[in-house]
Amino acid sequence: MSVDIHPTAIVAKGAELHDGVSIGPFCIVGEKASLGPGTRLLSHVVIEGRTELGANNTVHPFAVLGGPPQHTAYKGEDTRLVVGDNNVIREHATMNLGTVNGGGVTKVGSNGLYMIESHVGHDCVVGDSVILIKQATLGGHCLLGDFVIVGGLAAVHQFTRVGRHAMIGGLAAVVKDVIPYGSVWGNHAHLEGLNLVGLKRRGFSREAINTLRAAYRMLFANEGTFQERLEDTAQTYANSPEVMEIIDFIRSDSNRPLCLPDREV
Repeated sequence: MSVDIHPTAIVAKGAELHDGVSIGPFCIVGEKASLGPGTRLLSHVVIEGRTELGANNTVHPFAVLGGPPQHTAYKGEDTRLVVGDNNVIREHATMNLGTVNGGGVTKVGSNGLYMIESHVGHDCVVGDSVILIKQATLGGHCLLGDFVIVGGLAAVHQFTRVGRHAMIGGLAAVVKDVIPYGSVWGNHAHLEGLNLVGLKRRGFSREAINTLRAAYRMLFANEGTFQERLEDTAQTYANSPEVMEIIDFIRSDSNRPLCLPDREV
């Protein structure tokens, strides 16, 4: 097995290192850690607890993965952090273990970018191709869908859901659920519309985007009750998978209220 470990690194007995792993100067890898093929720890990285990193991740200096949950109920239980493949985790980023009451595992997907000092709290479930910009913070138990972008210095409240392809603006304080494809800004954050730039960049057709815009206007118009508009939108756009993803997101159980526009659409 080809593994490169710098002489100044400390790798505990029992750590699982796969082919092509590179561990740079002054890194510390705990006994319960597992590093997938091709994963690189550049320098001064700390991997604690029962942390599983998939293939081809790159972890930059002073990142700490698998640290104890920042939760007063945690008493040292053997919980986990599971990270997928091909992520770039930048300097001073942190990802915590799960808690027993939260299911015991924090999950992070693949192909993500976690910028300087970003934080993934205990028991979060984070999808693929997610970007946390500098100092973006996820409280415990947050659910982020694929392709979500969280702007710099933004914070997502614990138990909050953020749907796929949503965009959270910098400095936003997100205390309510964000619909798929939505774009939210402000402190406290409110829904500003759809993440049109992201949809275009990811190749959504003009027809799909126009359908989403029409459905958004119907859903968040000023006429009738929200429940009436929700049912009308579901019936009108039943053949649109993107619109129905929003409808299903709103209908599903949640611990947080829904993030809404602060003015008429």
